[in-house]
Amino acid sequence: KAAKKRFDDDDEFKIRAREGVVKLQSGDEESLAAWESLCAASRLEYQKIYDTLGIEGLEERGESFYNPYLKNVIEDLTEMGLAVPSEGAMAVFLDGYTNRDGTPLPMLVQKSDGGFNYATTDLAAIRHRVQLSKTDVGGEEADRVLYVTDAGQSQHFEMVFSAAKLAGFSNKSNDDKESAVSLEHVPFGLVQGEDGKKFATRSGDTVKLKDLLDEAVRIAGEDIRGRMDEGNNNLDGVSEEEIENVIRTVGISAVKYADLSMNRESNYKFSYGRMLSLNGNTAPYMLYAYARICSIVKKATGNSNSGDMVWPEPASEILITQDAERELIRNLIRLPDVLNDVENELYPHKLCDYLFETSQKFNQFYESCPVNNAETPQLKESRLSLCTVTASTIRLLLQILGIDVVQRL
Repeated sequence: KAAKKRFDDDDEFKIRAREGVVKLQSGDEESLAAWESLCAASRLEYQKIYDTLGIEGLEERGESFYNPYLKNVIEDLTEMGLAVPSEGAMAVFLDGYTNRDGTPLPMLVQKSDGGFNYATTDLAAIRHRVQLSKTDVGGEEADRVLYVTDAGQSQHFEMVFSAAKLAGFSNKSNDDKESAVSLEHVPFGLVQGEDGKKFATRSGDTVKLKDLLDEAVRIAGEDIRGRMDEGNNNLDGVSEEEIENVIRTVGISAVKYADLSMNRESNYKFSYGRMLSLNGNTAPYMLYAYARICSIVKKATGNSNSGDMVWPEPASEILITQDAERELIRNLIRLPDVLNDVENELYPHKLCDYLFETSQKFNQFYESCPVNNAETPQLKESRLSLCTVTASTIRLLLQILGIDVVQRL
């Protein structure tokens, strides 16, 4: 933050900073050593966040990974006639992109000082992801590449994708124009405070994700322990370690779900109270719905005091005696279509909407269709199967969203 302020205010520092970028991109040993020490310190802090969010299996591919490929990108674009000199720099001019005054809008790929731009790195990354064989180091042979960034970068990616297509970088084979992979920008909106303004601390600073997650866990803990004191919970006899795990799961899940349950292209107002509510389309509501089904099944199978969840075998026949059973089944069989739509359209809030609807349908089913007190053993078996399938559906979708489930809440 201090460096950015100095960059804006100090022209000499600005020149030195830009020269430093060129040295770094050129492989200067001293610059690389300093940069590596900063990266190492950053990784330590990032890993703490990854551990908190349960993120595993990431493969780091920062901008610097593509530095060895940048020079070839410029050479190839120039040879194709796509990159041309522009006021001392090298730029690509694409049809349909203009400045406000109507002049052609350049996509800079190399600065006048020899440094490279974001567009250059993105083009190098596309070619690397698409055309490098899996037998080569870092090769991916991608079929679909997703770029998840804020909506403000939409035009940048439109231009990069257009240039990549013109240059053949997005083709698996340079000679086969029909082999182009799908390059997709997945934009997201802004997170705002409850007043609709920039989400920030009282001092105006950007809210740190770590602080945000810690606060969500703290509030979840106060709520859960408060309900325990009132006897309004299902955690009697649970160890302190398990209670802490439930609190942490609820707090972290609430933040994840609140973000993913909104249309990703829309701005939304961040509210701890709303995201931690047990009512409405929230993580606590979904977690409670799952825990409630676990309790029903445990009671029905005589495992109420067991710590392990034992799901019953599927019923030999599903019996439909009430409209609520039919409506729940109709909702459950929509799962493959919902997953397919989300995969194609990349709107995770649709998973959340389906989750909420599934939970509501189950509540209606449970209110009108007794499970443990069903009229016949066959009907009880059938309704237990509906409970099991509903629970597995909720569990699956929450796992897709990166959310753990709890058996008691």
